[in-house]
Amino acid sequence: MQGTPAAHRFGATVGRIPIVDVRPQVDAGRRPARAVPGETFEVSATVFREGHDAVGANVVLTGPDGVAVDDWTPMRLLAPGTDRYAAQIRAGREGDWTYRVEAWTDPVATWRHTAEVKIPAGLDTELVLTEGALLLERALDEAETAGAVSVLKRALDLIGDEHLTPDERLAAALTPVVTAHLAARPLRDLVTRSPELPLRVDRERALYGAWYEFFPRSEGALPATRDADGVLGAPRSGTFRTAAERLPAVADMGFDVVYLPPVHPIGTTHRKGAGNTLTPGRHDPGSPWAIGSADGGHDAIHPDLGTIEDFDAFVAHAGELGLEIALDFALQCSPDHPWVEAHPEWFKHRVDGTIAYAENPPKKYQDIYPIDFDTDPDGLHDECLRVLRHWMDHGVRIFRVDNPHTKPVAFWERLIEAVHTTDPDVLFLAEAFTRPAMMHALARTGFHQSYTYFTWRNSKDEVESYLSELAGLGGEDSAAYLRPNLFVNTPDILNAYLQYGGRPAFAVRAVLAAMAAPTWGVYAGYELYENVPAGPGSEEYLDSEKFQYRPRDWESAEAEGRSLAPLLRTLNELRRAHPALHQLRNLRFHRTDNDAVVAFSKRSVTEDGDDWVLVVLSLDPHSVREATVSLDLPALGLDRADTFDAHDALTGETYHWARDNYVRLDPQQQVAHIFTSTTDRNSQS
Repeated sequence: MQGTPAAHRFGATVGRIPIVDVRPQVDAGRRPARAVPGETFEVSATVFREGHDAVGANVVLTGPDGVAVDDWTPMRLLAPGTDRYAAQIRAGREGDWTYRVEAWTDPVATWRHTAEVKIPAGLDTELVLTEGALLLERALDEAETAGAVSVLKRALDLIGDEHLTPDERLAAALTPVVTAHLAARPLRDLVTRSPELPLRVDRERALYGAWYEFFPRSEGALPATRDADGVLGAPRSGTFRTAAERLPAVADMGFDVVYLPPVHPIGTTHRKGAGNTLTPGRHDPGSPWAIGSADGGHDAIHPDLGTIEDFDAFVAHAGELGLEIALDFALQCSPDHPWVEAHPEWFKHRVDGTIAYAENPPKKYQDIYPIDFDTDPDGLHDECLRVLRHWMDHGVRIFRVDNPHTKPVAFWERLIEAVHTTDPDVLFLAEAFTRPAMMHALARTGFHQSYTYFTWRNSKDEVESYLSELAGLGGEDSAAYLRPNLFVNTPDILNAYLQYGGRPAFAVRAVLAAMAAPTWGVYAGYELYENVPAGPGSEEYLDSEKFQYRPRDWESAEAEGRSLAPLLRTLNELRRAHPALHQLRNLRFHRTDNDAVVAFSKRSVTEDGDDWVLVVLSLDPHSVREATVSLDLPALGLDRADTFDAHDALTGETYHWARDNYVRLDPQQQVAHIFTSTTDRNSQS
């Protein structure tokens, strides 16, 4: 007995014109690729057919209303012999879109190749010219403009004019203007369509923004003082009202988002003291991540910070300054959280009936109970959704999620999609410093942004390879769904590069993060060059703000020139002024001959014009570095022989640059050049 034919066993897998390996494609099309309005991203596919007939391809982009907003975006062949075609597309508004690739046999290109070979050789001359005339007649029938009709009629008359030589008749059908009209709306045979693939277009803040993190309780806090009898009193917490006084300075530095660690009541059981000690003092405020006390849980405000009305006023004041508030969503509880008594099933109990505290070896969190997500997933989902909607009702449209990788991915997919269904403008940032597989899974299943390994990438090779990976260069697909947020520091991470690099190190990392990625972030104190670790080999800060108040004298530092705020302000101003810096996938590195000097550019071409930014940066915070920078001028929209006047946005100086250029960077004076497309261009003959 004969076996079942393969087509019957497996089903048809290709169309008449094979279209394979369409990208971007997230989880085989089960989940959407991600973009924001106006963002340029590449769709590519491998397209081919049997025999020698020419093929073509295009992309069809369909809007949320099901209407194809662009049914003809031609794809170009990336390189001869590869069969790989690509096109750049943009979605114009938020919503759930789709895109597909169409492939087809190109009868005009096939005929042109045949005619250019046969007619000069005198082979089948009249037959070939007649075939060309038939194609022109077909194109004329499909012409949509008077200009196309006129051009094609003229070509048709000439190709059929027997008073002309065959070469002249052929030339009439191959003029640039005829070729342009046929390329604008080509004849297509055997049109084959790929499956529709989903594209979710989020609001711009999902891709672009500058974040600033600070603890409200430190702003306006007063240290403990002794009275006349020498008795040490209690320190005083800052409040939302005193923290609001910091907002104008944050806005003045050009930040877009203010991220707040948890603002909820803090438990007292096993409370941590200053320096993460297990023996706190009577007035130690505890860690904000040990959420929950008799004053409430995740939907409550810590009494020391004020009331919900004070929070509302804080959010409103931020909005007046053009700032959004991002709130920490940390799914963990202190032993005093109301959930512990009301929902004991939400916690994993040991055989002796007790609940184990959280651990992330070697770190231990004796003041925190982790949640068990498997005993009552529906109840936990409903409560978390209620908590999120509570804060959404109070003006929060961004949540920074603490340690999402320690919770089930399926939980986040369900929760984030439930929020998206009613409030698609609400964004989630994953604070997941973990294995790549988990980081990517969280991004694919709904998180709009992700923390990255950027903090630990400091050498030239590390910087170039990792940022290239994040930008989707070299065939990486992660840029289709994982949007990086490059924080230069966090309350948990004071990298050794900052500890030992001095003030230049802070400038280097700020320039790199702000210029290379559309979203970056700073934790308060960075602008004051805070760099003292808790101990040798530690990335924790000495006197960590996670466990105590840390008021800072911002005004004196800036007035005395001890602040990085002016540079942060300049970087954020450049980001706002240059659309190229709002993109992720447009990063390009240029060659330098020094292992501590990197050069990269970002370019954006839109209806509003051509914009680019070029950065040359020394990664060495200790020594003067000299290098020759060899530019890929076409990556800047310039010809290979062009020269241009390069204006440095950091110093105001202007240099005359060409393809190869000498640079000298002294970290004590200037760690980088930042050139922009406002320069003058001079073409060489």
